[in-house]
Amino acid sequence: MDAAALLLLAAAAAAAVVLGWLYAAGHAAGGAKKRARMPPGSTGLPLVGETLRLISAYKTPNPEPFIDERVARHGGVFTTHVFGERTVFSADPAFNRLLLAAEGRAVHSSYPSSIATLLGARSLLLTRGAAHKRLHSLTLTRLGRPASPPLLAHIDRLVLATMRQWEPAATVRLLDEAKKITFNLTVKQLVSIEPGPWTESLRCEYVKLIDGFFSIPFPFAHLLPFTTYGQALKARKKVAGALREVIKKRMEEKTENGGVDGEDEVKKEKMDMVEELLEAEGGSFSEEEMVDFCLSLLVAGYETTSVLMTLAVKFLTETPAALAELKEEHANIRGMKGKNQPLEWSDYKSMPFTQCVINETLRVGNIISGVFRRANTDIHYEDYTIPKGCKIFASFRAVHLNNEHYENARTFNPWRWQVNNKLQNAVGANIFTPFGGGPRLCPGYELARVVVSIFLHHLVTRFSWEPAEEDRLVFFPTTRTLKGYPINLRLLSESIC
Repeated sequence: MDAAALLLLAAAAAAAVVLGWLYAAGHAAGGAKKRARMPPGSTGLPLVGETLRLISAYKTPNPEPFIDERVARHGGVFTTHVFGERTVFSADPAFNRLLLAAEGRAVHSSYPSSIATLLGARSLLLTRGAAHKRLHSLTLTRLGRPASPPLLAHIDRLVLATMRQWEPAATVRLLDEAKKITFNLTVKQLVSIEPGPWTESLRCEYVKLIDGFFSIPFPFAHLLPFTTYGQALKARKKVAGALREVIKKRMEEKTENGGVDGEDEVKKEKMDMVEELLEAEGGSFSEEEMVDFCLSLLVAGYETTSVLMTLAVKFLTETPAALAELKEEHANIRGMKGKNQPLEWSDYKSMPFTQCVINETLRVGNIISGVFRRANTDIHYEDYTIPKGCKIFASFRAVHLNNEHYENARTFNPWRWQVNNKLQNAVGANIFTPFGGGPRLCPGYELARVVVSIFLHHLVTRFSWEPAEEDRLVFFPTTRTLKGYPINLRLLSESIC
């Protein structure tokens, strides 16, 4: 799941720093590869390379100069040295699309041992080839159908249940509230458990597990529980144990019921992802495969969509004209439905400006800044040869914020996405890649849009708000607001929802 997996790429880089530096000094390519004409660039300081410059830039609200300076000097594809090894950096949309399409052939995704350990070797993020295709297809089956009435109704209820806790007024960290929604939604889709003590306990452990992605995987960390990585390993064990208990119980129930119930079972819509796994391929998935798979999907569902929700509200708050147009769109929808009626698929399809807002939030926010790949073979592009084994970073951010592709690219302007705009054509599709692409295109991208749309609908029709304190974006190790975007909320005197 590229888009979901991509959030972890910055973590992968951070976790690899120390280990990468340890072997970088002695790592040399073969003679033929030394003679290959790499894209131009600079390797920076010995061992450290340009890592410190990159981290320093991405910890600010404006990391663009790091990319801009190198693109101006070397072109859209250049060589740098970050996180312990030489890396080809691409700000070229054509080359990026080539890399996305070449997954599993000319390139493969690459992550350090810390990610593999915490997610599990059988997770969607780490599998390759036929195994990845198998898991990706199952994920698409479950999460790629957001038009399902029961799913839409559940999202609607979940969002409203969270917002009712804010009435009549509250000060909240919006990112934290959004994460509760996305985590509970994902748990429901995976194991059919409603929000409660079990889900909240699981979420607390997930916070520790995710923190481990951004830490150094010290040897024998399981013996060092006071370290961030040691705590993450301990949390991983608890999360896996909780999921294993649920899965084992469901496997036992299936056995007691005599397995698949013939043709009727095939026609019946599956209850959740665990049921999909139990029925898939004649029940060939092992217990550990299902645990790793569900664990990795929880990570994906928890992080990316919640950040998208938060950034959309932040950008709208800073752009009053856009917020006013969004409010009008949703007031019209609510006016036609009547009070307290849940949203349906036809309502979602009647939110064109909302989709413009989501597109622009994805483009400006760049929740997924890019993807790392490693070359399986020598790659020839234009006048350059990228040797087998070389790390490559395809930067979505550099493309999305390039004035050659978008007018005033660094300004939030949702109107640029309106119908008949050139961004909607094939050329636009080739440069706009917020969910990745190729075989690892995020299978839950449409579901993410639905969740954000429903969230925005109920927010603007029920509340007014203003920032509780100044907050800003940072982009390392992941894209997020520094303080979680605290806002003061007030229930509208004549709430129409």
